[in-house]
Amino acid sequence: MHITTRPKAVVLGLTSKMPLAGITLLTMQYVVGLRRLGFDVYYVEEHGKMPWLLMSPGRTDGAAVAAAFIDRLMRRFGLEEGRWAFISPHDRDQCYGVPDTALNTVFREAALVLNLHGGTIPRPEHAAGDRLVYVGTDPVEVEVSLDNGDQGIVDYLDPHCAFFTWGENYGNPDCLVPTSDRFAFIPSRQPIVMDLWEPCQGTPSDAFTTIGNWRQPYRAITFRGEVYHWSKHLEFTKFLELPQRCESAFELALINAEEEDHRMLQSHGWRTRDAGSFSLDLDAYRHYIACSRGEFTVAKDQNVRLRSGWFSDRSASYLACGRPVVTQETGFSNILPTGDGLFAFSTVDEIVEAIAAIDSDYARHSNAARRIAREWFDYRVVLGAMLDHLDIRTADVEASA
Repeated sequence: MHITTRPKAVVLGLTSKMPLAGITLLTMQYVVGLRRLGFDVYYVEEHGKMPWLLMSPGRTDGAAVAAAFIDRLMRRFGLEEGRWAFISPHDRDQCYGVPDTALNTVFREAALVLNLHGGTIPRPEHAAGDRLVYVGTDPVEVEVSLDNGDQGIVDYLDPHCAFFTWGENYGNPDCLVPTSDRFAFIPSRQPIVMDLWEPCQGTPSDAFTTIGNWRQPYRAITFRGEVYHWSKHLEFTKFLELPQRCESAFELALINAEEEDHRMLQSHGWRTRDAGSFSLDLDAYRHYIACSRGEFTVAKDQNVRLRSGWFSDRSASYLACGRPVVTQETGFSNILPTGDGLFAFSTVDEIVEAIAAIDSDYARHSNAARRIAREWFDYRVVLGAMLDHLDIRTADVEASA
C-alpha cells in the first residue's frame, strides 16, 4: 500500500474508562508515535462505560465528564482540535468532539484503525476501509477463548484485518498459549516515546519499586482442565522473603489492597504505600518511576505458566528512565536481551542475584536499561514493525508529513 498523501490513523481507546496514569501514558504513546511518523491521528472512545474514577458522588453525566477529560488530555499531548471523539453507543446523540457522521468518513478513509486493548466492540463503520487492527495488550484470555470454541470471540475478531498481541513469545515452542489457524496473532510490544520520560529522570532512591493492582479476584480462566489466575497478589506472595535477603529496599505502591494486606507485607520487610495518591496524575506517576532505584515486579499467573512472553508497559517506562528492571519470567527473555539492565527471574535466588548485580555496578545497568528501551521499545521500532506488517511503509508516511 503506497501512500502519497498524509494518511489518517485512528486509535480506539478507553482512557476515560480507566483514567489511571499508566493506561493513559500507554495509549498516548501510540497516539504521539503515530503522529510523529506523519499520520493525521484521531483518538476515539465509544466503549460506553462510565468514568467512575473521574466522577464526584451524585454525578450522572458520565459522557460529558469523559469528553472533558479526553479534551484536556489531547490538548496536553498536542493533538489538534477536532481530532478526538467520545460517543455513547447506547445513545448516538451523546457524541462529543468530531461529529458522528464526519467520524464515519475518517474511519472509511483511514490507513490504520487501531482497536487498542481490543476494548471496542467493532461497528461496520470501524471496518469500512478494511484497516481495523486488533492490538491485544493482555494476551491469553482471547486466545484461550478461541481454543475453547467461543463463537462470540470469533464474531468479535472477524471484522479486523490484522491481529497483534503483547504475547511476544506467541508461537514459540515453549509457549503454551494456544495458536489459532483462523487468526494469525503477530507479537508486538509497548511503543515508547523516549523524550516523554527523559526529562523525568531524577536522582534514584534506595528502593526498587512497582505500581499496580494487588488483588483482582476475577478473570481467572480454565484452559484444558487447569485454572490460570489474573490477580498479581498470588505471585507476589511467593516472594515475601525477598526484603530479608537483600540490602536494597523494596516498595510496592498498590491499589485494591486492604489494610491487612499492607500489614502483612510490612511484617516481611516490604515498604508499601497507597498508589491512589499519584495513579491519576501523569506527572506524579512519571516522577515516582524516575525516582526509583529500579523496578521489581511480578507477572500474572496466566502469563507466567503459559509463557506468553508478555512484558509490562510500566516496566518499559522504568527502562526508558534508565531504571533497571527485575521482573518475573514469562518467556520474554526469548526475545528481549537480559542480564544487563533487565533481568528475568523464576526463583527468589535469581532475584537476589539480579539485585546484587545491579547494586555492584548501578551506572552500567542504568545505561543498559535506557539502551534496551531505545533499541527495542522506541515507537519507531515498534510501530515501524507494525506498519511493515500492514504494508504501510514508514518512509512513505514520513515523506507525506
